[in-house]
Amino acid sequence: MFTKAGIAELHGATHERIALLISHVATVPDELRRKLIPGFGHPSIWKQLVHVLTCEEGWVHDLQNEPFPGWSEEACPTIEDLQIAKARIRKATRNYVESLTDEQLNATLTERPVDWGGELRSPAFILLHVITHAFHHKGQVVAMLRILGYPAPDTDLQPV
Repeated sequence: MFTKAGIAELHGATHERIALLISHVATVPDELRRKLIPGFGHPSIWKQLVHVLTCEEGWVHDLQNEPFPGWSEEACPTIEDLQIAKARIRKATRNYVESLTDEQLNATLTERPVDWGGELRSPAFILLHVITHAFHHKGQVVAMLRILGYPAPDTDLQPV
């Protein structure tokens, strides 16, 4: 059984690590942030970061059966815009988690959200997926930064 406190702690730590990564990305020339790098599903640093944020926002909207029009990198052209979007999304997810009881957090959804393609899961399972998804793409950004000659600082949950 997951707890609200546990999910909130992991979610907060994930956003802190993403903030560290974005701070490092801010030191990279903009043309390199947007440079297409073969071998990645989202082939630029910028596309990866926008993907992480739009997925979190969309999935949390889905959990609440709220429409999500989506947005793209054009709606978020600068580091400052990206940081503002990240803060908005972090707060919305935190507010959603706080609105649930531990029982609701762990109960399998009984209705399929309109845009949901997977099997029905609990909000806790989906929120844990938000976190692991962010770490997967954060790792891809770190790899891209190495390729471009801008190795990132340690962005693990627990620095080693």
